[in-house]
Amino acid sequence: MKTAGNSSFSSADFLKTEGPGRKLLQLKAGGVFFSQGSAPSFVLYLLTGRAKLTVVSKRGKEATITLLSVGDFIGEESVSGDAGPRMATASAITPCTAMQINREEMVRVLHDEPDFSELFVRFLLARGMRTQADLVDQLFNSSEKRLARTLLLMASFGKPGEPVTLIPAITQESLADMIGTTRSRVSYFMNRFRKLGYIDYNGRIHVHKSLLNVVLHDQFSGHNSQRPPVSISKRAKKAPSTTAKASK
Repeated sequence: MKTAGNSSFSSADFLKTEGPGRKLLQLKAGGVFFSQGSAPSFVLYLLTGRAKLTVVSKRGKEATITLLSVGDFIGEESVSGDAGPRMATASAITPCTAMQINREEMVRVLHDEPDFSELFVRFLLARGMRTQADLVDQLFNSSEKRLARTLLLMASFGKPGEPVTLIPAITQESLADMIGTTRSRVSYFMNRFRKLGYIDYNGRIHVHKSLLNVVLHDQFSGHNSQRPPVSISKRAKKAPSTTAKASK
């Protein structure tokens, strides 16, 4: 039986206003919300900025597993009573503001407020669908198509907005880790996207909506299995590397 909940309760106000069991956090770029291996005692709701989840292996290799944007919950595993240590580190890519909600308060509001529960369940379903799409992308799509999709997701295309979007600063190493390829391949594809007018950058990457051609129409399907040319024309050899332009 669905409970009536509090008629004066507002999910939006709850997520942006401090109160019992919740407080606002402000982080500079590079700041850490929580670390891998820490106790899952709270959930975060990202109000401004962009963040990421990273995992470090026992051998010390770090990989970015997902990027987070405004409206995302972070550390939702805290709601589970038997959740083990955090499996990833959440950190800010750009200056961020987030609402930190203690586990007890999160559980209470999920139980007492149907509207908030619906909002949270919608997020979990969307996150699950995104995870499945990421898996399919990793299993079946070329590394070039995976890179195009990742850049589009970072630019939040598919949502109302400007036709050209500046994405958060990210290294080519991080992009390579996310799509499961090498930095040299990322550099090669970034150069090709730029020459075709799909992206441009001057220290930061601007993604044009035309990059959707790669994802929707698989424009480069005939070349995906080819390795980047080792020896090409002198003119191409003198072309500037994306490594110098992208953030390091």
